[in-house]
Amino acid sequence: MKDSMNQHKTQPHRLGGLVAGALAILLTSSAAIAHGEKPHGAKTPVRQEQKAWGIAGDAKKVTRTVTLKMTDNMRFTPDRVELKLGETVRFVVHNDGKMLHELVIGTKKELDEHAALMLKFPTMEHDEPYMAHVDPGKKGEIVWNFNRAGEFDFACLIAGHYQAGMVGKILVSAK
Repeated sequence: MKDSMNQHKTQPHRLGGLVAGALAILLTSSAAIAHGEKPHGAKTPVRQEQKAWGIAGDAKKVTRTVTLKMTDNMRFTPDRVELKLGETVRFVVHNDGKMLHELVIGTKKELDEHAALMLKFPTMEHDEPYMAHVDPGKKGEIVWNFNRAGEFDFACLIAGHYQAGMVGKILVSAK
C-alpha cells in the first residue's frame, strides 16, 4: 500500500515534467519549420530594415541587373560582383543544379552565424528581402539597394553548402 501511494504521489510530478518537455519541444520547433513546406518565392510584404550591407530595394528603381548561376558543385558564377554606392540591383539567380540552393547577402560575420544555425537546424525557415531560395531548374530574385560602401558577402546557407565553399563577394565602392 505504501508503494502504491508513493507512485501515486510522484505521477503528477512526472506528468508535469512531460507537459513541460512537450511544451519546450513545441516552442523550439517553431523556429525550425521545414525549408520545403512553404512555397519558395511566396510574396510577402518587403520589410524595410537597414542592414550593414544596405536595404531592400524598390523594383521600380533598379539601376542594374546582375545574373548569378548556382550549381551542385557548390559554386556561384560569377562569385564576385563590383557595384557603386547607391545602386539598386536586381539579382536574378538561376539554380542550374538538381538540389535546392539559395542566395543570402550579408556580412561574413552574419553569414557565419547563420550558417552555424543552419547546421544545427537544417530545416530552419528563413525569409528576408536579402535572401532568395531557388528550387532546382528555377530562378529567383533579390532587389537590394547598396546604400553602404564596403566589402560584403553572399552565400548559400543550406547545411553543408556554405562549408563546401558556396560563397561570393560584393564590393561596393564609394561614388
